[in-house]
Amino acid sequence: MTFRLSKAIILGLFVGIVGVIGAVIPLGIELDENVGLGLLFQLRGIRQAPSDVVVVSIDKESSEKLNLPENPDKWPRSIHARLLSNLVKEGARVVAFDIHFLEPRSAEDDRLFSKAISEARNCVLCEPLKAKEIPLSGRDTPSTDLHSIVKIVKPLALFADPAAATAPFVLPRIPFKVNRYWTFQTGAGDSPTLPVVAFELFTLPIYEEFFKLLEKADGASARKLLPSVDAVLKNGNVKGLARAIREIFESDSTIVQRIFAEIGKAESVSIDSEKYRTIRSLIGMYKGEKSRYINFYGPPRTVTTVPYHEALQPHQGNIGKKRVDLKGKAVFVGLSEILLADRKDSFYTVFSQANGIFISGVEIAATAFANLLEERPLRPLPLHLFILVILFWGILLGSLCCMFPIVISATGVVGLCLLYLFFAAHQFKTADLWYPTVNPLLLQAPLAFFAAVVWNYHDVNKERQNIKRALGYHLPKEVVDQIAKDVIHIEAESHVVYGICLFADMERYTALSERLSPAELGHLMNRYYESIFKPVKEQKGYISGVIGDAMLAVWATTSAEASLRKNACQAAIEIKKELTLFNQSSSAPNLRTRIGIHCGQILLGHIGALDHYEYTPIGDIVNTAARIETLNKYLGTGTLVSDDIISQVDGFLNREIGTFKVVGKIKPVGIHELIGYKDEFDDLKRQLCAAFSEAREAFKRRSWAEASQKFHQIIEQFGVDGPSGFYIKLCEQYQNNPPGESWNGVIRMEKK
Repeated sequence: MTFRLSKAIILGLFVGIVGVIGAVIPLGIELDENVGLGLLFQLRGIRQAPSDVVVVSIDKESSEKLNLPENPDKWPRSIHARLLSNLVKEGARVVAFDIHFLEPRSAEDDRLFSKAISEARNCVLCEPLKAKEIPLSGRDTPSTDLHSIVKIVKPLALFADPAAATAPFVLPRIPFKVNRYWTFQTGAGDSPTLPVVAFELFTLPIYEEFFKLLEKADGASARKLLPSVDAVLKNGNVKGLARAIREIFESDSTIVQRIFAEIGKAESVSIDSEKYRTIRSLIGMYKGEKSRYINFYGPPRTVTTVPYHEALQPHQGNIGKKRVDLKGKAVFVGLSEILLADRKDSFYTVFSQANGIFISGVEIAATAFANLLEERPLRPLPLHLFILVILFWGILLGSLCCMFPIVISATGVVGLCLLYLFFAAHQFKTADLWYPTVNPLLLQAPLAFFAAVVWNYHDVNKERQNIKRALGYHLPKEVVDQIAKDVIHIEAESHVVYGICLFADMERYTALSERLSPAELGHLMNRYYESIFKPVKEQKGYISGVIGDAMLAVWATTSAEASLRKNACQAAIEIKKELTLFNQSSSAPNLRTRIGIHCGQILLGHIGALDHYEYTPIGDIVNTAARIETLNKYLGTGTLVSDDIISQVDGFLNREIGTFKVVGKIKPVGIHELIGYKDEFDDLKRQLCAAFSEAREAFKRRSWAEASQKFHQIIEQFGVDGPSGFYIKLCEQYQNNPPGESWNGVIRMEKK
């Protein structure tokens, strides 16, 4: 148990460490972002976007309705002026254009749009970013000495100057999946991006409350900011305000706690719940990471969307077919299609559809704005918790797979993975907390299971080799290998196999042992056993044991195989031949042995008690083989086999002797004499077998006189025949004392 526990801890730590490494390398991070994050979004499903954000979509439908080109770059800017004026009339608090206005067009149209921007005072324009290469030194240098920087391209001054702010918003194009955005564009001098600037402009109504709270928390920091909304708008410095607040929070991490402490004080300014929520969101925007994961609400058009042509029409609080009230809302204007993604401003996200419908850049900007407003960004686990989760999960899986059998381990791993996925999906849905999924489920879980399987296989194989080595002291290597291959679990006590038992016993051993000294007898028996062991081993059998002059040989396998029965019969014939050679080359007395063979299920295992065990077969098959061997004494034969042995085995000359019920047995056994190989005998021996069969037929018909006469004829024609002599005596006995009417030809033996 201690070893298994140590093994479980070692494997668990291994899986945990591999999981941590796999999770923090770039490939692991990319997989979890592209696969795991998408899975969690799909499990969560669509979430309702806040009503404070609206997208005005420039789409094909609007192009057709307004009779304008599909390319919005060719639209007259006077139409944007009409849109902006109408949105302001409808009460929009912020209007952000995710459109680039970089080059002059029609002077009159540009003038109208500039005027609309100036009158609105809440318009944010998008700034594209362009890479620019500059030399590292002040003189001309080779291309290898150039340094690439990101440069912000300002909209036309005609539009940028009257705008409340301008800001960049750059997203990667296909094949990259958009999962994150920048609140402050690091590559562009920490410039606040479009969602941030739009949100700062959106929250200007509570700016003075925020300024007073900051002044109470840190007067020196507050003095770095303009004191009023009018001052901010007058200077067109919303973007500068956002950068200044960010610098204040970065310079002192305790300012946030002091601001909230001021809110809690009784003497603080009165702040209602709505303003408090907005201030929290504003602070959350500035104190968080610059790069943030987008908490998408769903597929395209999940954020409330109004087609451009509908937004152009004044509706007095009910814009478009959806009857959207724009009062106090943030409106984002840009390319947004519900059709296939053939526009340049569509992006690949977790909610991109297989039919090619992607989410537009303006909807992503609106989604980022909504995340800031709700203060519900998608939050990955902090690094220390992330590592602890991966490590603990690896230890749990490794321990489970090592402590339990393979089926239970597999079921447990699947169950734990489902529970983990359910927990991760629940946390994602309710707390916007992103637990890793790809690494724990697709790397650590299979790794733990298969590593445990391999380790267990190694241990089992090592244990099996030890068992085979131990069995090798009792059994031949070939038999040990066969049993190890066919039997799944070899228990220390025993196992059931299909066995063929060959029982051999020397004739007149008692008399021989009386005539020879123990040393002479031992030397003779060693040579005798060498002669009879050799054929058994050559025919793939093994010697189970010897007692005095008796030998038990066994062929063991997991199924009834005719080839092994044939091997046993060949071994019996070869034993007779080896003894003939032994007697011819030795001055010792002429040795003969009697053989009995039977087959069936046997229990093979360690039999014994206390400190002595023998690996030996036990069962009815062994006893029956011994009884068959004993029949040779009464029948005057050398080798007898059962029906089960000779059935479906070709190549041997044999004759059926009869059906016998031997001593101690309830079930009768069909007995055959195994004479030898068919091709080694002439027709005379076959005639003997045929004549014996005819005599037995008369015996089975209860024609005792006829049967006796036929058996006498066999002896007269072929010479001494032990089975015929046995039946002659039996016929005389049955003539004097016939068996009952129920007799079915079975011969009952009363002696061993």
